[in-house]
Amino acid sequence: MAKRGPYEKGEAKRTEILQAALEIFATEGYRGTSLRKVAAKCSLSLPGLMHYFSSKEDLLTQVLRMRDETARARQDERTSPESYREIIREGAKTPGLVELFVSMAAAAGDPEHPAHAHFAERYPVLRERVAGFVQKRMDEGRMSTEIPAERLAVLLLAVADGIQLQWLIDRTTDMEQPIDDIMRLLTLDTESAGPDR
Repeated sequence: MAKRGPYEKGEAKRTEILQAALEIFATEGYRGTSLRKVAAKCSLSLPGLMHYFSSKEDLLTQVLRMRDETARARQDERTSPESYREIIREGAKTPGLVELFVSMAAAAGDPEHPAHAHFAERYPVLRERVAGFVQKRMDEGRMSTEIPAERLAVLLLAVADGIQLQWLIDRTTDMEQPIDDIMRLLTLDTESAGPDR
C-alpha cells in the first residue's frame, strides 16, 4: 500500500480538527469554547491548530460547511417535511452550532469575511432544493399556492433561519411549529392525514 503524502496527512488532520470543533461546539457552545480545547483534543498546540487554517474565522466557517454537508447528505436520502424537521430538532440539541450559524451568517454580510463565500454558495443551493421539493408537491396536487416555488423557497428559508435567531433569545420557542404552520397553510386538506404529518 502506498504511503500517504504530506497533503493527504494534512487533509486528514484538518478533517479531524473540524470534527472535533463540531462536536465541542455542539455540546459546550460556540462562545464558551476555547480553540485551545479543540487543539488539545487533536493533540496540537494552538499555533499547530491554526497552521491548518488561515484564521479563526476560516476555521469556524469550515465547521459550518461540514455541518451543512452532513445535513445535506441526510436530506439526499430522504427529502420530505420530516427531514427538515429532523434538522431543526438537531439544532435544538446543539445550541452552540445554532449560535455559530447565526453569528457567522451576520458576519458574512462583509464580502471580505471568510464566511461570505460559504453563505453566498449555500443559499442558492438551498433555494433550489426547497423550490424543487415545493414544485414536486404542487405538481402532484398535494400543495396549493399562487406563489411560485422559487419565491416560496425564499420564504421557507427565511422562516427556518429566523426562528433559529428567536430560539437563541428564548429557548422556549418551538422551532418546528412555524415550519409546520406554513406547510399546513399550503397543504391541501386531503394531505392533512398523510404520512408526512
